[in-house]
Amino acid sequence: MDIALPGEGGRSTRYALVGQPVQPDIGARFSRIAYAAAHVVADPLGMTDPWSRPVVDWESTMAFRHHLWRLGFRIAEAMDTSQRGMGFDWASAKELIRRSIAEARSVAGADLASGAGTDHLAPMSARTLHDVVAAYEEQFAFIEGQGGKAIMMASRALAAVAKGPDDYAAVYDRILGQASSKVILHWLGDMFDPALKGYWGSSNFETALDTVVAVIERHANKVEGIKMSLLDADKEVALRNRLPDGVGMFTGDDFNYPELIAGDGNRHSHALLGIFDAIAPVANAALARLAAGDQAGYDALMAPTVPLSRKIFEAPTEYYKAGIVFMAWLNGHQDHFTMVGGMQSARGIRHYAEVFRLADQAGLLADPDLAVSRMKSLCAVAGG
Repeated sequence: MDIALPGEGGRSTRYALVGQPVQPDIGARFSRIAYAAAHVVADPLGMTDPWSRPVVDWESTMAFRHHLWRLGFRIAEAMDTSQRGMGFDWASAKELIRRSIAEARSVAGADLASGAGTDHLAPMSARTLHDVVAAYEEQFAFIEGQGGKAIMMASRALAAVAKGPDDYAAVYDRILGQASSKVILHWLGDMFDPALKGYWGSSNFETALDTVVAVIERHANKVEGIKMSLLDADKEVALRNRLPDGVGMFTGDDFNYPELIAGDGNRHSHALLGIFDAIAPVANAALARLAAGDQAGYDALMAPTVPLSRKIFEAPTEYYKAGIVFMAWLNGHQDHFTMVGGMQSARGIRHYAEVFRLADQAGLLADPDLAVSRMKSLCAVAGG
C-alpha cells in the first residue's frame, strides 16, 4: 500500500507503508508507574467560536480514557496535553475533571490525577503571591472535593509576580502544607510555555534545582513525585539523584523517555508523558517487556517511537498537541481532525506527512487502510 505525500519544496512523493501494527499486551503489569497525559476531543459541529468557546465531545473524550485504562495506563487529566492555557479554560477543565473522576470509578483499577493550576487567573491580573495562592487553592479544592488527586501545574501567574526563589518556595510550601493527599509536582520548561522562563526564580538550572529539592525535602510526605519536562535527560537525572526516598521521578521528557524509564541500573524514572497518548499500544507492549526483564524487547519497541515523538514535539514545542490529536484521528479514536482553538492549524501539511511516515514505521497505524484514507483527505484539503 502506498500514498502520495507532500515533501520538500512542495513536491509530492510516493510513500510505501512498511509498518506492522504492534499489538498491545492487554492485562500486562508494568514495573513502572505510567501516566498518559490525555487530550480532549472537540465537537466540531457544536463549536461556533472555536478560538474562545470550546465545545467538547464528551462521549469520545471519555472513550479515549477507557482506551488508555484498558492498556494499563494511569491518566494525567486536564494537563498541558488537553490544551490547558491554549484554548481550554478552567471552566471546561472542571467539567473534564468531574467527568473523568466519575468515569474512573466505573473501571476496576483505573487511576488518574488532575492538573491544578492558576489558569483562571490572568498573569497580568496577579498582583501578589496571595493572588497566586488563592488561585491554586480554588483548583485544589475543586479536585480534592471531587475525591481526586492533584498535579500541581506550573503557574504563569507565579512566574509573573515572583521576585526570586523564596517567593516560589513560599507558594509551594503553603499549597503542599495544606494538601489533603499526596501531590505530583510539575516542572514545565519554557520550550513548552515561554511564559514560564526562569521558573523557580532563576534561569540558572543549578539554582532552580536547589530550590525544587528544598521544597520537596520539606514536604516529602506530601509529594508523590515530580514530573520534569525540560527535554534534557541530564537535568532529569540530576534531579532524580537528589530526590528523597519515597518520592518518584516522573519523566516528562518526550525526547529521551525510553532511556530514562529504563534507568541506569541504580535509579529509574516513572512516566507522565503526553506522547503516551499517541503511542499507547506500543508503550504498553514495551513496558510489559521491561517488566518481564526483556530489556532488548523493550528497546526494540520503544526506539522507533522516538523519532516520531521528536517530530511531534519539535519547536515550537507548545504546538505538539496537534500531532497528538492527529494520531488519534488517524487511528479512529475520533471521526474528525478539529481541535479546541482550531489548533490543528498550528502545524503544516508537511509536518503531518512526516508524522504519518514515522507512525507507520513505529507500528502505530492500527488500521493502515483507515489511516491512508484519512491522510489522503487531509492532503486533499491542503491542496495536495
